[in-house]
Amino acid sequence: MLPTPDTSHVPYNRVYEPAEDSFLLLDTLSSPSETAFLSSRFCSTSPSSPSPPNFGAPLVLEVGPGSGVVIAFLTAHASTIFGTPHVLTTAIDVSPFACAATNLTVRKAVSEAEAEAEAENPSTSGQWTSAIQGDLVSPLRPGSVDVLVFNPPYVPTPGLPAPPPAPLQELRDKTTFEEDSHLLELTYAGGKDGMETTDRLIDALPGVLSERGVAYILLCAQNKPEDVKGRIRSMGTGTGEGEGWKAETVGTSGKQAGWEKLQIVRVWR
Repeated sequence: MLPTPDTSHVPYNRVYEPAEDSFLLLDTLSSPSETAFLSSRFCSTSPSSPSPPNFGAPLVLEVGPGSGVVIAFLTAHASTIFGTPHVLTTAIDVSPFACAATNLTVRKAVSEAEAEAEAENPSTSGQWTSAIQGDLVSPLRPGSVDVLVFNPPYVPTPGLPAPPPAPLQELRDKTTFEEDSHLLELTYAGGKDGMETTDRLIDALPGVLSERGVAYILLCAQNKPEDVKGRIRSMGTGTGEGEGWKAETVGTSGKQAGWEKLQIVRVWR
């Protein structure tokens, strides 16, 4: 079992604490079926890889990393998960506190992974760039992302919280209880069916994913996963563009009954 990155430095009063959804992503992305899929897709030495040797290192993005535990895990264990350490990783979050936490989480995880690596094989981790403050995938060029991971605000709520106001768009030593509560609300409140933010991300996938791109999106039962997968499979139908989208459940919590039961949907073409 691959070690989980340390997040003891994260200020959980204003940054999302790793929970069942986070750990389901770690388990799914490191499962034999998904590491085989990702290695076959992005390791140029794999016989089944669609990527020629000069295709370039894949760009791995987590949207809304919170503590950074997931993108740190993917970066530190790139060789195991992608079949190669030659990957670039980054993350985007609206919160500067989440960005700062993510940067530190990734640096610590990579340092620990490299310290434990054997001397003859020191390069097991990917190349971390930096966390970017922004809204979903808006800071990135079209077609630039090869692997996208999204643990969205999926809880159904009457509405969405407003974006962070100006005072919360810059890193500060002190915040009020109300400001912390607002930042945490942004991490879980999903609006109607818990899908308002996720719908925006799904709409952006055809534009931001590369030709070999794949996305992993976490859903709960009240997000109506079967409807979501049906919508994804129909993207581009009849337009002559973007047809051939696939969406399959590749991981599930399988532990809790009711609306909070979780699953990971893989999206690709």
